[in-house]
Amino acid sequence: MANIAIYTLTSELHNEQAVKAVTQEFLNSLDIEYDFKGSDYASYGSSALNLIYVRTGGTEGIFKRLLPELQTKSNRPFYLLTSGKSNSLAASMEILSYLSQQNIKGEIIHGSADYIVKRIQLLEAIEKAHQQLNGSRLGIIGQPSDWLISSNADKAQIKSRLGIDLIDIPISELIDALTSQEGMPGATRIYEVLKGIVEKYQLQGFTLRCFDLLTTVKNTGCLALAKLNSEGYVAGCEGDVPAMISMMIVRALLNISGFQANPATIDPETGEMLFAHCTIPFNMVERYEYDTHFESGIGVGIRGYMKEGPVTIFKVSGDLQRHFIAEGYLLRNQAKPDLCRTQQVIKLSDKSQTSYFLKQPIGNHHIIIPGHLRELIESIF
Repeated sequence: MANIAIYTLTSELHNEQAVKAVTQEFLNSLDIEYDFKGSDYASYGSSALNLIYVRTGGTEGIFKRLLPELQTKSNRPFYLLTSGKSNSLAASMEILSYLSQQNIKGEIIHGSADYIVKRIQLLEAIEKAHQQLNGSRLGIIGQPSDWLISSNADKAQIKSRLGIDLIDIPISELIDALTSQEGMPGATRIYEVLKGIVEKYQLQGFTLRCFDLLTTVKNTGCLALAKLNSEGYVAGCEGDVPAMISMMIVRALLNISGFQANPATIDPETGEMLFAHCTIPFNMVERYEYDTHFESGIGVGIRGYMKEGPVTIFKVSGDLQRHFIAEGYLLRNQAKPDLCRTQQVIKLSDKSQTSYFLKQPIGNHHIIIPGHLRELIESIF
């Protein structure tokens, strides 16, 4: 089944043969894969992206009668596709105005074939992401680290808007499993136990109060997080819930978790920033090295070297009321001994955005992703 389904609205006053010919010509101009459903709305909402092709004018009343049924099948926005023929655009505008009066979201997809295809592909990615987010389970293994005084989350908002369930898991469950065997656990053993917790609670990801491992088992979770992120889970550091939610959004959109890091230095005059952390997903780097964890000097830290080039920096607040997105360029990776092991020097495309970090940041951790992806990430909201 294709990710895109196309349903139709057609006035009975229009000649079906003429409308069918226009329909075929229009849809053939779009280089997309889709399931054509026609006027049968029985399966509406079952595909990732559901398009309503308004083929003619005079269809406003038909849509109004259909609306209650469609709302029981999907809570996503209504996407009205139109070729502009037979007063279809005018009808779409009337429908969209009615939806707006009912506080229901919608959009008209209209323009050149190239524009329509680009817009549909973007919406398909967004709707697939919402499908993946809805019903996902993320664990909070231990509370946020004591220094993350602004990094909690509104569980009700996250469930309502993204469909994500946040599951509290005591850090003692991890530590008890790690200390049940003789000898201090290695980094691989921490990975194995965390993987077991993921499977036990049926999680798509988690954030870990990882610094507790330094004092209890004299090791770190850096290797485990790097490995689990590269295996398709979200694995965040320091119990930072907003960072984990940001990573989950990135994974739903791009199938990578992103690099959770904090700024170490900022130059407001040039827009150049240094980000660092002691772990990075293995599948985001060209090569990596093992070192110790920076603050403690023990365990295993990861020094990863990501490909230089375009990047996007992203963070959402724990109540989902704010988000930050900035595009820039990874100028170089570095390996100074007095910082967390993975270090990235990034220059923002718009240096004025450095003021966000100095005046109204959303916590300290931010997520770095390869590529310029502002439009895609912005659309999820």
